[in-house]
Amino acid sequence: MKKEIPWQDKPEGCTDAIWRYSANPIISRDAIPTSNSIFNSAVVPYNDGYAGVFRCDNKAVQMNIFAGFSHNGIDWEINEEPIIMEAGNTEMIDSDYKYDPRVTFIEDRYWITWCNGYYGPTIGIAYTFNFKEFFQCENAFLPFNRNGVLFPEKINGKYAMLSRPSDNGHTAFGDIFISYSPDMKYWGEHRNVMQATPFEDSAWQCTKIGAGSVPFLTDEGWLMFYHGVINTCNGFRYAMGAAILDKSSPDKVKYRTKPYLLTPSVTYEQIGDVPNVIFPCATLQDIEQDKVAIYYGAADTVVALAFGRISEIIKFTKENSL
Repeated sequence: MKKEIPWQDKPEGCTDAIWRYSANPIISRDAIPTSNSIFNSAVVPYNDGYAGVFRCDNKAVQMNIFAGFSHNGIDWEINEEPIIMEAGNTEMIDSDYKYDPRVTFIEDRYWITWCNGYYGPTIGIAYTFNFKEFFQCENAFLPFNRNGVLFPEKINGKYAMLSRPSDNGHTAFGDIFISYSPDMKYWGEHRNVMQATPFEDSAWQCTKIGAGSVPFLTDEGWLMFYHGVINTCNGFRYAMGAAILDKSSPDKVKYRTKPYLLTPSVTYEQIGDVPNVIFPCATLQDIEQDKVAIYYGAADTVVALAFGRISEIIKFTKENSL
């Protein structure tokens, strides 16, 4: 029997391509006893339900990633101890911090990427078969880099990853690049994919952008949700857009939203440890049913859920493209 992804029908009168789950947030900041906040987390189908890797900052505000499980993708049990890494394709598994994970299944295992602290932020990589044992691999890049997002299948025989070169602080710049690897150890062929926009063209994404959810394949190409940032008089504001990348050459952007799809406009997105943040990290999609569920961090404090019809999102993206 086919697994049903989380879903709630579009509210009456809603004209947007994406709508919020009425019971948001689905994971509170104190879902485990030690947590100050739980946000910017990733989920995948696993066995009869779902598994996830969650960013949980503790009450000393130390950043780490934790495994969790759910039968329906909405109600989660998160382990109270962080993931302990074993050596994978390297003995060098040092890490000062871990945050903002993404997860995808490729071939025979689940791959996790995250922002890894090694003399500054870079992209950590690990794999697991069961979400109990995790094997850390070589960092993908030199510091400084964030928002490492793997494609769920090889592109022209190589692993492919989106990322955003950055600096060691709260970066006030950033474009999305793609890199390739033959073996999940050595990365190269770096290409620019998308740039932050001129202010006058689309101000919500004029300061920096970053890959969000793992892209998934549609008839139009790879559909990916990403975050865009504007630097306002009240600080950074993070909103969500969508991009459609070419199937065989994903460094080529076919369409990209000029207007945002979702921006901080309800209390749990506007008020929290970092106000005014929507940060997509994962999707569950049912292509046959034309459904997608989008998991996002809200205000760097909680995890929330939004829904959309894939065809409507593609139509919106094509008709409102930069």
